[in-house]
Amino acid sequence: KVLFVGICGSDIETYRGIRRPEFVSFPGRLGHEVSGRVDKVGAQVHTLRPGQKVSCRYVWGAFAEYIVCKPFNVKVVPDHFPDEEISSLEVLPGILHAAELAQIGAHTRVLITGQGVSGLVMTQVIGLFSPRELVVTDLNPHKLALARRYGATHTYQIPSADTPTMAVAGKDFPEGFDVVIPCLLEGAGMVDALDAVAFGGRIVMYGCIGPCELPFDFFKLHKKRADILSTEPKRDIDMRRFWQEGLQLVQDGLVNTVEMVTHRFPLERVAEAFALRDNKEDMESIHVLIDCR
Repeated sequence: KVLFVGICGSDIETYRGIRRPEFVSFPGRLGHEVSGRVDKVGAQVHTLRPGQKVSCRYVWGAFAEYIVCKPFNVKVVPDHFPDEEISSLEVLPGILHAAELAQIGAHTRVLITGQGVSGLVMTQVIGLFSPRELVVTDLNPHKLALARRYGATHTYQIPSADTPTMAVAGKDFPEGFDVVIPCLLEGAGMVDALDAVAFGGRIVMYGCIGPCELPFDFFKLHKKRADILSTEPKRDIDMRRFWQEGLQLVQDGLVNTVEMVTHRFPLERVAEAFALRDNKEDMESIHVLIDCR
């Protein structure tokens, strides 16, 4: 039984019609950031039981009252865990994987571009790795204010989506950044990440998996001796481990997911919720939840 489901950036890309066909199932089934409760179990399911609260991963079509999935796709959470906060647990395995790939040390300068839901969670997680500098960028001053509370040492408001990061932050960081983690939708963010990464640095590609219409300079990548690393755990056992670790961080109060919930819509108003998230002029919404109870 779906309780809440968040509208992810990937849902918006599909809604806008800019996702390539190979990334979209037909018919399109949107919704995967799920807060739910087990309603029924199959005859061969011996541990999960009706009534348990669960987070879900690798499920689709969750803008609905009910979904069907395998035990692998659910993570039981404590009964006292707030329903609305369960939805954001879905992003944590990929974020924790990205943080480990970054190999952050005490002298690492980290740049995170984009402070949507995943970007704000990423900022909190990366802060726990104690980098020397944690720099974040976004168009929205409200999101940057949250990022400062979450551990960012420097925040920069980007005046427009096509403004290069180094045009704003380059004066303070002329050599660039040891680690760049784009948390943006469009693939063009990788061009900006390449400009911002320092010699010998690494780009940890959490976001920017959408289409890229700009040329990517592979010779610049070679000259900088930089690495590009893709994220999302490759082994199922790692995904489960990161999921558990993410749940523990939220339970322990080290990652705040409730402050970024700005809007709640009932399921019958899901079209209105998508219109809000699709509005590029909107500066208020961060995490928009659909109430499916």
